[in-house]
Amino acid sequence: MLILVGIPYSYSCTNFLVGKAASKDGSTIISYAADSYGLFGELYHYTAGIHPDGEMMDVRDWDTNRYLGKIKQAHQTYNVIGNTNEFQVTIGETTYGGRPELVDTLGIVDYGSLIYLALQRSRSAREAIKVMTSLVAEYGYCSEGESFSIADPNEIWIMEMIGKGPGMRGAVWVAVRIPDDCISAHANQSRIHQFPLDDKANCMYSSDVISFAREKGYFTGVNKDFSFADAYAPLDFGARRYCEARVWSFYNRFTDFGNQYLPYILGKSNEPMPLYVKPNRKVSVQDIKEMMRDHYEGTPLDISKDFGAGPYHSPYRLSPLDFTVDGKKYFNERPVSTFQTGFVFVSQMRVAKPDAIGGVFWFGVDDANCSVFTPVYCCTDSIPHCYSHIGDYVTFNWDSSFWVFNWVANMVYPRYDLMIGDLKALQHEIENRFNQNQDSIENAASELFKTDQAAAKRMLTNYTIACAQSTHDAWRKLGEFLLVKYCDGVVRQEKNGKFLKNKDGLAYPVKRPGYPAEFLKEYVKQTGDRYLIPEEPAKN
Repeated sequence: MLILVGIPYSYSCTNFLVGKAASKDGSTIISYAADSYGLFGELYHYTAGIHPDGEMMDVRDWDTNRYLGKIKQAHQTYNVIGNTNEFQVTIGETTYGGRPELVDTLGIVDYGSLIYLALQRSRSAREAIKVMTSLVAEYGYCSEGESFSIADPNEIWIMEMIGKGPGMRGAVWVAVRIPDDCISAHANQSRIHQFPLDDKANCMYSSDVISFAREKGYFTGVNKDFSFADAYAPLDFGARRYCEARVWSFYNRFTDFGNQYLPYILGKSNEPMPLYVKPNRKVSVQDIKEMMRDHYEGTPLDISKDFGAGPYHSPYRLSPLDFTVDGKKYFNERPVSTFQTGFVFVSQMRVAKPDAIGGVFWFGVDDANCSVFTPVYCCTDSIPHCYSHIGDYVTFNWDSSFWVFNWVANMVYPRYDLMIGDLKALQHEIENRFNQNQDSIENAASELFKTDQAAAKRMLTNYTIACAQSTHDAWRKLGEFLLVKYCDGVVRQEKNGKFLKNKDGLAYPVKRPGYPAEFLKEYVKQTGDRYLIPEEPAKN
């Protein structure tokens, strides 16, 4: 996602992809963090329907809500919940921007609308690619360069697309299938370099993807050497360090190639990382949830160990990513998990189960590190109230999970080391319970599905709503607990979530953690003797 706020580029959003032979349970998996300081985190829903011939529909830009124009409505549309549909088709994205002169401001379809239109009109990943490319060919593409993750229970594709400039309808694009035994990722930088020109089963592209680059002067070599990324999104420092570094972190965790690829991230090599790699072990859905919480912990890019982490070792940095001191420019690392996430998902798609049961859209709001992924079955046709559009990005509401999770996270951020353990304990408890219950819930739904499909779908919808609401309620109680426990910079004593009182009914004395020793040493180094307590003269 890219939100325009008067700056040329915003490094947002991360997608991880796992092929069905690379996952522990045989599912295809894709994840997405929709990162933006202007996005309200909610669960979208589009109902299935049959539409009369000739019906037109309005298109509004997903980022700005600006009216773009009208397009033809499809005769039949499918149920969409979040970024998945009733056939388990799931789509995520990251914006890489690319060459700014290729944005067609006159186009009618933006990248966000492409996602939700394709989900309403597609029964497979390949069909979604056809829908998306047909729409931009007919109506024009008005967004910047975009990478899309497009998946169903059988296949995962990365499609990269960019417009042709003002008034030039259509887009140039290429889509590559990720092998079943591989993992892949993209994070705001184009990742498709050379691609097979004669493998229609695993690669699709616009007929002019190379010739247009030649026409614009972006490429002059032979066709087999053509690189989509080099032509349409030349690498710069930010793309390498803020964006590709997140892909590196994923590869570093699940392959043995982290050290091999690190020089590319550090600017010591220009050899790009592969589009996809084989993991060194099977990857679970929970693994991907945890990966969405990554801050480069334990790697050379770890941001929780230096002075910028503050006294409580925060793995976050305030924006903007770069800053200037004494005329020199510096930067902060940009990890996967970040403050400004609107919503995040990990989509689990399974071919061995009926679509209604096989597709689980694990959904959370706000920063994945401080959130909980709750199960949303792809047949769900009713939005949990706490995930609906209650209030907005500047209107707090206690019934909104987006605001409750932000409230809790923003208590934790300033005193991270002190408070994150309490948050993680509840996060793990809730997610472990959902994981443990999954088989029994799905077995019951499968039995019911044999005789009454509608009843099975209602059961899973009700379960989805119950999980979301119970998590919302638990998180609000967590916030109340944290406020009491850590109020005023001290720690009130508790055991198993109950604050301790003496026999007279009074609270135990508070603990005063103060600042960590290493911070105090730096504090004295910076302030000298200003706060030194003078020695008392000896008494006779």
